[in-house]
Amino acid sequence: MNLHERLGLPGLYDVHTHFLPPRMAVKVRAQFDRAGPLIGREWPLHYRGDEAELVATLEAVGVRRFTALAYAHKPDMADWLNDWSADFAKRTPGALRCATVYPEQSAAAYTSRRLAEGARVWKVHVQVGGFDVRDPLLDEAWGLLAEAGAPVVLHAGSGPVPTEHTGPGPVAELLRRHPTLCLVLAHMGAPEYAEFLALAETHERVHLDTTMVFTDFFDELGAAYPRELLPRLSALGDRVLLGSDFPNIPYAYGHQLDALDRLELGDDWLRGVLWENAVRLIGLG
Repeated sequence: MNLHERLGLPGLYDVHTHFLPPRMAVKVRAQFDRAGPLIGREWPLHYRGDEAELVATLEAVGVRRFTALAYAHKPDMADWLNDWSADFAKRTPGALRCATVYPEQSAAAYTSRRLAEGARVWKVHVQVGGFDVRDPLLDEAWGLLAEAGAPVVLHAGSGPVPTEHTGPGPVAELLRRHPTLCLVLAHMGAPEYAEFLALAETHERVHLDTTMVFTDFFDELGAAYPRELLPRLSALGDRVLLGSDFPNIPYAYGHQLDALDRLELGDDWLRGVLWENAVRLIGLG
């Protein structure tokens, strides 16, 4: 019996998966294959199928709602990705309509338009994008996202490779400027777990996603979650969401679920993480 079935859930709700335009997906996969500069270590991908195969894999393991998180690393790229993501969601059952934003003069205009069109989950990746969340070109867009209550999956932790833009400091300042911003901190902010957990504890619209945390792979890389933080994580249970990083993971999807189950934080906590918290935050679409 699958974990979600044991818990009496209709399925899994994964807020951190990646689907990209085919040519871009090939380039991303190549970065993992050669352990590129933003990866920094061997990362043998477990899943290498095409888009249809990957969607079928998620369905087979019980994922009923999932994202297609894309992110830009240069100007005039984000809204092209937003076009593709909108089309992907339209033609893919279970996929949520996602969007991204990059610091550029047009950021506020296309953020406003995509929100009006129904973009439900946003993605910002400061490590790959090479920018600061406090960039003035993003300020109006952040304000629009905060007003809309749109969840933003934000990779700002310094793993796997730190840059001048990663870490909790810039995010804390961003939240001072926009205290109602709904952030989902990717990878629980690894490796700055305690600092990002504290941000979630002090900002009621800040969430954490479980992406790759607690897995053997992360533990072996020296990114193990501190056991002394588990009681606080348990107490934050209604703002912890399932994330996987599928398909860019070096193990089978089920290992993330096993890693969460073996924390022994209780079935109610697991039900929230695997389904109920995301339904409450995002809805079923």
